[in-house]
Amino acid sequence: MNVPKNILFISYDGLTDPLGQSQIIPYLAGLTKYGYQFTILSCEKPKRFLSDKAHIEHILEPYPIKWVPIRYHKKPPVLSTIYDVIQLKRKAKQLHQKEHFDLVHTRPGIPALIGLWMKNRFGVKFLNDIREFFADSRVDGGMWDKEHFFYKKIYEFFKRKEDEAIAKSDGIVCLTYAAEKIIKQFKPFKIEIPIKVIPCSVDMDLFDPEKIDKDLKLKFKKKLGISENDFIISYLGSIGGWYLTEQMMKFCKIVNDKIASSKFLFISPHQHETIYKEAEKCGIPLQKIIVTYAKRYQVPVLLSFSSYSLFFIKPCYSKLSSSPTKHGEIMAMGIPVITNAGVGDLEEIIEKYNSGVVLKQLSDKQFFQTAEGLLKENKFDKKLIREGAAKFYNLENSITIYHEIYSVVFSAKK
Repeated sequence: MNVPKNILFISYDGLTDPLGQSQIIPYLAGLTKYGYQFTILSCEKPKRFLSDKAHIEHILEPYPIKWVPIRYHKKPPVLSTIYDVIQLKRKAKQLHQKEHFDLVHTRPGIPALIGLWMKNRFGVKFLNDIREFFADSRVDGGMWDKEHFFYKKIYEFFKRKEDEAIAKSDGIVCLTYAAEKIIKQFKPFKIEIPIKVIPCSVDMDLFDPEKIDKDLKLKFKKKLGISENDFIISYLGSIGGWYLTEQMMKFCKIVNDKIASSKFLFISPHQHETIYKEAEKCGIPLQKIIVTYAKRYQVPVLLSFSSYSLFFIKPCYSKLSSSPTKHGEIMAMGIPVITNAGVGDLEEIIEKYNSGVVLKQLSDKQFFQTAEGLLKENKFDKKLIREGAAKFYNLENSITIYHEIYSVVFSAKK
């Protein structure tokens, strides 16, 4: 089969963002072995772009991947986003006139608007990568208040566009089996549209407890004041929005009261002061809170201090479509998680691979029961947890599935 090779990939996340490096580059780099060539059109935050541009270019250099970064604008709200949409459309049109793309592959929200526009305007095949229910996630995360007339109209606009994008998709990808069931019940969905589930995958080679840089670990140990006998509960990633910082701190307070050696390690890119304030509000001694920023290659080293890793996510409709990147990375390190039900396929994965504790409710009673369980010997098998990650979150499996849906899309008649 002659595989059409030219693909435009559009992301509102930058390649210099953590998600760009974990959930865009590895997939596309892997897909190039099947003969695909990519142009990545991404929106980059100025500060990160300046510091990490050369690093990203170095990563992409061995592959037939062109990177076309444009500047991301944050202020003023809404108007800056409209300007970014105009920028993306203009650049996508210029690139298509030059490259004649066979497919546009987009992440949800703003990129999907551009992909749908290219489908309608130029007849380019459209792979709709629904990595979240975008409009509902803005509401659930507190960014859009539907009681406000203006945001209600924005929400309704994106819901209409999401329906149109599903109706006109040549293929759909989603992150969870829970989301697949929901998408198939949407009115615009047609049985002939191919759909695949591809969870957020993990680089098993990077997140490997056997490959930890011991010298780097020793440096972090000294820098962060971690002792050999500390009972470390870690948190990885951004806070706020769907991530329930207040509830996590309440749980940490209960653990702190029960386990004298406990410390809480937050590996987070921003809002460090918020973490300290929430800890202080809950009565956790600040010497028990460790907060640090980490580059991607440093994350496995920091995670390796963990006895458990914690994350609570708002259990809401939009999060049924969510596959937290952090979960696969934590599992790959053989670390049991403490999390809550109602998010994507998390509960089923954790139960299947015996890889942690799932709280049915975020209540004081559940917090006390879970903390009591931590006092007992950790009976989770690190090796089996890592094997579970290799089965469910394996990057090579995900690349293969992407190739399968590309092949189906390319083989279908326009």
